[in-house]
Order: sequence, then structure tokens, then C-alpha cells
Amino acid sequence: MESCCIEQFLEGKTIFITGATGYLAKILTEKILRVQPNVKKLYLLIRAPDSNSVRQRFNNEVIKTDPFGVLREKLGANLHSFIEDKVFPVAGDIACNSMGINSELKDEMCREIDIIVNSAATTRFDERYDTATRTNVLGAMNVLKFSKQCSKLMMLLHHKDWFFSAYVCGEKEELILEKPLNYGEMLNGSSHLDIDVEQKLVEKALKDLQDRNATEKEVTLAMRVLGIERARLHGWPNTYSFTKSMGEMLLGHLKEDLQLIILRPTIILSTYKEPFPGWIEGMRTMDTFIVGYGKGKQKLAMGGRETITDVVYDMVVNSVIAAMVAHRNPSSRIDVYHISSSRRNQIKIDDFIRIGVDYFKKNPRIDKRGKPVKVKKFHLLVSMDSLHIYIAIHYMPSLKILKWANFILCQHLQIHHTNLQRRINHTIRLAELYKPYAFFKGIFDDTNGEMLRMATRESNADDTFNFDPTTIQWDKYLKETHIPGLVKYIF
Repeated sequence: MESCCIEQFLEGKTIFITGATGYLAKILTEKILRVQPNVKKLYLLIRAPDSNSVRQRFNNEVIKTDPFGVLREKLGANLHSFIEDKVFPVAGDIACNSMGINSELKDEMCREIDIIVNSAATTRFDERYDTATRTNVLGAMNVLKFSKQCSKLMMLLHHKDWFFSAYVCGEKEELILEKPLNYGEMLNGSSHLDIDVEQKLVEKALKDLQDRNATEKEVTLAMRVLGIERARLHGWPNTYSFTKSMGEMLLGHLKEDLQLIILRPTIILSTYKEPFPGWIEGMRTMDTFIVGYGKGKQKLAMGGRETITDVVYDMVVNSVIAAMVAHRNPSSRIDVYHISSSRRNQIKIDDFIRIGVDYFKKNPRIDKRGKPVKVKKFHLLVSMDSLHIYIAIHYMPSLKILKWANFILCQHLQIHHTNLQRRINHTIRLAELYKPYAFFKGIFDDTNGEMLRMATRESNADDTFNFDPTTIQWDKYLKETHIPGLVKYIF
């Protein structure tokens, strides 16, 4: 890359970002506007029924959020006119034909857009199969169809917002290479995956449920169970990773001569430096434990002590921008990048948890009564068997006592018995969902990512676009940035 190529490249560009209210998309939007105010336009796709609703969501969920505070301070009273001139919220939904964009606006966009960044997804592990398929599979295909109608499009950059995107590989115990998923590829060696069959299966299941007048609650449960069953049948641990993989397959299979770049970040934590350290929105896997432990409500976590927790931070945004520049020349290839840390700068679950425990011992939270929260002795359960044993020892006796007391007292303790049973079932269900990641033994190859970093370094003397995982000290980052960020924005 030539010197200053990144800022120069962004100048005059029109970029379309889907999933614009997501965590990563917000940081990406803010960074582009901050480092290159001469970008031509940013079209932001936001799920909304009309222009008034989309403007309201844009203001409340994007512009008024903390990451835009740096721009607010920098531009002052000029911020409003700057945003009005550069940013165009678009009402739509990638699950709809033409992404739900009205035809007149769509034609205008297709004439202007240089780059599309697709970051829209549903990320719940056990999402309803119909919902996940509609967004992660059909949605990806709708983005591709739209891309092919853009007359001056340079590239489609496909990535997922913060949640385990690189884990499309399933549960492999090896070096996981940066390569596209082949259409119909299976992870367990069974017969060919037919995406059309999966879609028809969803339609049939919904019709059967409708024919027997199932309630909405029953439909939701049935769709969630179906998603997990189909995912595991084909070798994926959950509905999220399965449907996301099918979406990637469709993109690669149908892209024709379109330039396609796939970025697979692992677990994205709070911002490291930009727009300021420690901002976060929503909780990641280990964050759930850290928050529960800091509140004095949780003393358990499950995982292998030697399991590598592949986490990254806002360097993902920098890699997105760097990939745009690196692929500015026409190509019909599919390029895949793992944005990860497990190969070059590892942190293990045991260390992650130790740092969290130490933090709250030294910095206890203050409860509503103004007293320090006493954190409990911590237990790491190293297998599902150990979890069941722990529950059998610490919870099942209480459940049995409640059951008998409830019987003797004519069901007056039913709500207490039901709540405890629900807590136990919920704990086991979450453990089953997270088990593939808590004991994950793969390491993500990032050779392509390193080549991208090398190409970027020449024009990145001030580290504005740094995404090198070796530059971070995990202990310092977690104690001084990430956990304080959780305390400020999540607690």
C-alpha cells in the first residue's frame, strides 16, 4: 500500500453498511466518519418499517450512543449538518426481497455504492430455525442479489457482528485454515448438505404447527429445537453457526465474478483504544460470568483450564477498513481472513477467569445499600459430568425438600419449587449451548490476516488502523479497560 493510502482510499467513496445498529457496525461507521470526513456517503440499513422510524432508530441507537461522543466533541454544533450530509439511514431488512428498500431509493443506491459491508445477522445460539434461516441464509443471498445490481461496486465484504463468527468451522481440534466453505460442505463427513431441503423443512414444520393450531410459544420452542437438531445432524454445534455457514456457502456459490471478502472475527470484547477505551454493548460468553461474579450472584463457570479463549477487540473494525483498501483492484477471488488471537497471543479460560476474580476482590462493587458486594469462592467445572455432580450435591436436595414441603402444604410452595427447577434447567441448557466453545481445542490460522497487517503497516505509522493481536497485554487490557468497561456500561 502507498503511504496514507487508507485515508486516501476512503475519500469520495460511498459505502453501504447493513446491520447498522449492531455493536461493530456502529464503531465502523464512527471510525470512517472520524478518520475520513470526506467520505462521500454512508448508507446504513436499519430494520424499520418507514423513513420516520428508521430516522428515530438511527438517532437513538447510533448517533446518541457513546462512541459518537468523540465526533460530537470534535464537531460541536456542526455535527448535525455533517451527519445530514454524509449519513443516510435506509429502512429495510435483509430478510426481505430487495432488502425491503423502496425501488426509487434502491436504484439511486445501486448507481452510487462502491463497497458493501454486510454485518447483519441474528446471533442467538438457539434462535428459531425459521428466523435464523431467514436472516443468516436468505438474508445473505438477498445482499448478494443487491450487490450484483450495483453498477460500480468494487467488493462485497461479509462479516458478522461480534459473536463467534470464526466458529463456522464447528468443533475441530486442529489448525483451522482461512478458506471458503464449499457449497454443501459437511463438518461430520455425512451426506451432502442441501440448503434447499433445509428451507423446505422449515416451511413444512411451520405448516404442520399451523395446521394443529399451535400457540406462538409452542411454535417458538419447536423451531428452536429443530434448529439445534439440524445443526448437530450436519456437524455444527448450534443454529447460529450452522445458518451462518450456509449463508457463506451461498455467497461463494452464487457470487459469479463479484469480489467477495469474508472476515471471520472470533469473540469481540470492548474497545481497546478507539473511539475511546472500554466501550461495550451486550455481553460475550465470559462476560456473563464476570458480571455475575462481580454482582455476587455467580461462583461457577464451565470450561477446560487449558482451553484457549480466542478473543479480539475493536481491531476488527481496522481489519475491515484495511481489507477494503487491500482489495481495491478488481478480482473474482474469495478471500477469507480470520481476525483472531489464538495463534499469536493466547489467553486461556483459566487466566481470563482468574483476572476477573482478582479484579472484583480488589475492586468490589457497591450494592444498593452502599455496602461492598462480597464475592464468593470460585469454582471452575471442567466437564459436563462435574456440572451434573455439582447440581446433584448443591441443588437437588433443596429441590426434593421443596417438592415434599409443597405437597404437605397443599401446593403453597409451588412457585418456589418451579423457580428452582427452572434455574437448574436453564443452567444445564446454557452449559450445553456453550460447551463446544468452553472446551474448544482448535486454533485459528491467521496467515492471511498477517499478510493484510503487513500490507497495512506501511501506511499506518500512528497505529490508527492497527489490528495486530500481539500488541495487546491481556492482563493489563482486561483489568484496566475491559472489566471497567463492563462495570460502566453493563452493570
